[in-house]
Amino acid sequence: MTHVSLPRTAGRATLAASAAALLAFGLAAPAAADPAEVYEGSVRARYVDNAQNGETVTVNGSSVGTSLFNLELEDGTVLTTYCIDLETDIIGGAWYREDKWENYPGKGDFAAPGKVHWILQNSYPTVSAADLGQAAGLGRRASEAEALAATQAAIWHFTNGATLGRAPGNTTRIYDHLVESAEELPQEPGATLGITPETASGSAGETVGEFTVETSATAIEVDLEAPEGVTLVDIETGESVETVESGDTVGFAVPAGTAAGEASFSLEATATVATGRLFKGESDEPTQTLITAQGGETTVSASASATWEEGGETTPPTEEPSEEPTEEPSGEPGEPEAPAPSPSDEPSETPSAPADDSNQPTLPVTGGALAGLVAAGIAALGAGGGAIYLSRKRKAAASESLEG
Repeated sequence: MTHVSLPRTAGRATLAASAAALLAFGLAAPAAADPAEVYEGSVRARYVDNAQNGETVTVNGSSVGTSLFNLELEDGTVLTTYCIDLETDIIGGAWYREDKWENYPGKGDFAAPGKVHWILQNSYPTVSAADLGQAAGLGRRASEAEALAATQAAIWHFTNGATLGRAPGNTTRIYDHLVESAEELPQEPGATLGITPETASGSAGETVGEFTVETSATAIEVDLEAPEGVTLVDIETGESVETVESGDTVGFAVPAGTAAGEASFSLEATATVATGRLFKGESDEPTQTLITAQGGETTVSASASATWEEGGETTPPTEEPSEEPTEEPSGEPGEPEAPAPSPSDEPSETPSAPADDSNQPTLPVTGGALAGLVAAGIAALGAGGGAIYLSRKRKAAASESLEG
């Protein structure tokens, strides 16, 4: 397998040709998705050329060139990077995006990223070739080409399980020193600036979204775009926030009854792209995954947004209750009001015997009144029967006189 290790002028020529080809293709092809909408992270960079070339070495039985690669950020800042994917070639002019170690997309396990991080902090170019040679116990100075080749081979040892074979000069001695001395550094260097996730949705009456900020900067001012009444709050405290730092988790507080809508917040800061940050290619076409050997300061930005549906509103009653109470409650509880006496309730000539239980309520109809009602009913029934009898008798007499 041959890696692309372009000299500076060749790299720039390749970049120019790639840009021209992309421009010509873009005139006829539909617009591609914005990489910022596809990849997590906020720092984008393009491989422009090689910063420096090292010795050619034999790795896993194949002859491989070693190089430091230049990644140019969108603001012009240039980062120096090593390859962490031995099995994939680099594409001239390829665009990259900063990302997490866990999202390593290359061929190989990237099995011990902590040890790779240690190597980056304790080898070339962070440590000079002379100091690295001394640390390796060499009796004479090591060249930069040897130090670079040894560093790259040691990185491949931990990312791809590669073994260094034949190598010129002091390369093998420096390589052995790095592999044997490497320690686990589990703490991944902080992101330059990123917000996870980039979008969220919910309903009015709740806090919409749970956005986590990761950054190497501090106290970044929040630029909020939201309808009136909607604020950005700290998820833990519920308090409104105007600045954020790495590890903060925020969301949009949307009051109940707010109409369906959306809001967003953006961050911009000057931050450091740390040594040990992973950069992966944006294109579907595979290109080497890179890791920063020397970082740099850059101006970065990131944003996140949320949408919500109307909800959480309590609808007030539109009408008063249709049934009003028919009576006012009595003054004293437990004492029912006695009904007014009716005409039939006049006392009879013979007073009735007193009731056995004086605590029982008075009956609405007395015994004497009931007897009078029964007698009246019988008299009415007799009068009705007599009237019917007389009526029939008259009809029969009339019929007899007509026949005579």
